Amino acid sequence: MSARDTLLQLRRGEAPGARALTEFAEGLADGSVSDAQAGAFAMGVCHTPLAPPDRAALTRAMRDGGEVLHWDLDGPVVDKHSTGGVGDCVSLVLAPALAACGAYVPMISGRGLGHTGGTLDKLAAIPGFRTEMQVDELQSVVARVGCAIVGASADIAPADRRLYAVRDVTGTVESLDLIVASILSKKLAEGPEALVLDVKTGSGAFMTEETAARALAAALVETAQANGVMTSAVLTDMSQPAATSAGNALEVISAMEALTEPGARDALRLVTLTQVLGGELLALGGLAQDAEDGAERISRALASGEAAEVFGRMVKAQGGPGDFPERWRDRLPAAPVVAELRADRPGVVARIDTRALGETVVELGGGRLREDDRIDPTVGISHIVSLGSVVGEGQPLARVHAADGESAERAAARVAAAIGFAPGAVTPPPLIRETLR
Repeated sequence: MSARDTLLQLRRGEAPGARALTEFAEGLADGSVSDAQAGAFAMGVCHTPLAPPDRAALTRAMRDGGEVLHWDLDGPVVDKHSTGGVGDCVSLVLAPALAACGAYVPMISGRGLGHTGGTLDKLAAIPGFRTEMQVDELQSVVARVGCAIVGASADIAPADRRLYAVRDVTGTVESLDLIVASILSKKLAEGPEALVLDVKTGSGAFMTEETAARALAAALVETAQANGVMTSAVLTDMSQPAATSAGNALEVISAMEALTEPGARDALRLVTLTQVLGGELLALGGLAQDAEDGAERISRALASGEAAEVFGRMVKAQGGPGDFPERWRDRLPAAPVVAELRADRPGVVARIDTRALGETVVELGGGRLREDDRIDPTVGISHIVSLGSVVGEGQPLARVHAADGESAERAAARVAAAIGFAPGAVTPPPLIRETLR
């Protein structure tokens, strides 16, 4: 079928079928489908959702339109994807923890856009760290170290690169079918044997409603498994930041604290997420009896310091300082202005507008609204109070890290407005909502 025929079918509300979708994806990859046709396709899929087998076929074709990695290693190749949130530096802890347990992790990640931070931006705060690699170098680092975190090359899922750009300007970003195909076409191109999806819901997530997040999680699991990859999804809470900080260098600090002091109170949510997601992957990859056993193995890798050692080897292999695990406090850049926000009355933290915190980091210069925006790695918010915390008048709620006093003052006002109080006890929502397998 021609691209025009496929578009006519979608306009009539008819499902094009797997063959037509495959040919359309091939046209996106080789350029024979125009941008106008790509936009019409995205709008058509929004109005005519795909059946699960057709969604799987589209995803597979988008994966196969570019380079697909192949591995010959003595352990399982696994990976994780998060749908994005605030203070979500789990990848920096999880990848080396998995490698310390015998898995291999070629993590292809992205940069931040909007109110959510990007893993590559966090790692860029480490002096010299390179996130761009050719495939042969990526495979070499993964084989030697056990993990690497890099950006996608132009050869990985080129159909998604084109379709994503079109979706952004045509108001079709929220199509479940296109979200699934976009995420999985890149992740499956890594050649993993197992995959876990961290699907977030709450005030700081893209999917704020739990029902929508669950539907996305189910579709991701179904589509990945239909393409031969053992997959589970964990529905996690984003009604407060995943770490107690938001901002690039600050989140590297949070990750290093979790790697070197996993029992610390401030590292609790981050370590718990790492254990749960890592436990799922070790079980799926055959390195643990079940998810609980896998979580225990991840816990031991953190407590023993093995995960921190692997992280240090990864940093060195990707161009960063060779002594980073020992000297990370000295190696990371710091903002010139740090302002502490204190409570003006006693109470219990009952609400955190987590999206507003992420937007505040962007306003400070720590995020981007457009792909070409420059980022200041030093700015952000740290020591963020947790839901359910009891605070007295004058006690700290957060610290704002800024380039100057004026921006620090504006940010502090926004952070203060994002935190709500109650007079009595507050029970925070569970961090782990549900696991779909």
